[in-house]
Amino acid sequence: MSGFWNQAFDLTGRCAVITGGAAGIGLACASLLVERGARVALLDRDPAVVDVAASLGTGHIGIAVDLRQLDQLQSSVDYVFDHFKRLDYLVNSAGVVVLEKAIDVSENAWDTTLDINLKASFFVAQACARHMLAQGSGRIVNLASQAAVIGLDRHVAYCASKAAIVGMTKVLAMEWAPHINVNAISPTIVETALGKKAWAGEVGERAKLQIPAGRFAQPDEIAGLTLYLLSDAAKMITGENVVIDGGYSIQ
Repeated sequence: MSGFWNQAFDLTGRCAVITGGAAGIGLACASLLVERGARVALLDRDPAVVDVAASLGTGHIGIAVDLRQLDQLQSSVDYVFDHFKRLDYLVNSAGVVVLEKAIDVSENAWDTTLDINLKASFFVAQACARHMLAQGSGRIVNLASQAAVIGLDRHVAYCASKAAIVGMTKVLAMEWAPHINVNAISPTIVETALGKKAWAGEVGERAKLQIPAGRFAQPDEIAGLTLYLLSDAAKMITGENVVIDGGYSIQ
C-alpha cells in the first residue's frame, strides 16, 4: 500500500498552471505541488508573481497577466506549454468578491466578478485542455466556494459565479473524459492573509459560530485536497464538487 501512495503522490516531471498563484490558496497549492516534485507556472495580475515563483526554487515561472484579456491568457498558457513541453495540471484559483446587497450591485461589479471568477476560469481551462487533450492526459481543479451551494448575504454576484463554476466543471468533465479529470473544490472562509483581514474581530467570531467545526479552513487544507484530486489516487473522480466547509452547508 505504501508503494501505491508514494507513487500516486509523486508529481516528479509533471507541470502545473496555477492562476492566482502569487498568494493565498493558489500559493499554498503551488508550494505543495512543488514539494511533491512538480514544476509550476503561476499566473497572477500581481507583478510580484515573478518573484514568488522564483522563491519556490529553480525551474518555476511566474507570469503577470490580466486574465480578463483573452489574448494575454491564451499566450500565457501557450508560453507555459512551450517552456515545459507538457502541461499536466491546472488549478483555477484566481478570484474576486464584491460585497453588496443585490439591490445595489452595479453593472461593473457584476461584470468584474463574472469575468474573473467564471469567464477567465473557463478560458484558462479551455486553453490548457487543448494541450492536455493533444498529449492524452490532464487534471483540472476549479476553485468554487460554499457560496456555490448556499446563499450568502451580499454575495449575489459571487454566489452566481461560483455556482456557475460547478456547472461548468460537470460539463467539462463529461466532454473531456476519459483524458482529463475535472473537479471543483468549494471551501468555506479560508484564513489566507486577505481572509484574516476581512474576517477579523467580532464578524469573524460570529461566522465561526455558524460552522459546526468551529473554525475557518486553512490554505494548506485546501492545497491538500487539491493535491489529492490531481494525484493518481483520484483517477476515478471527475465532475465532482467537493465541499470543504467544516459542516456549514449540511445544516
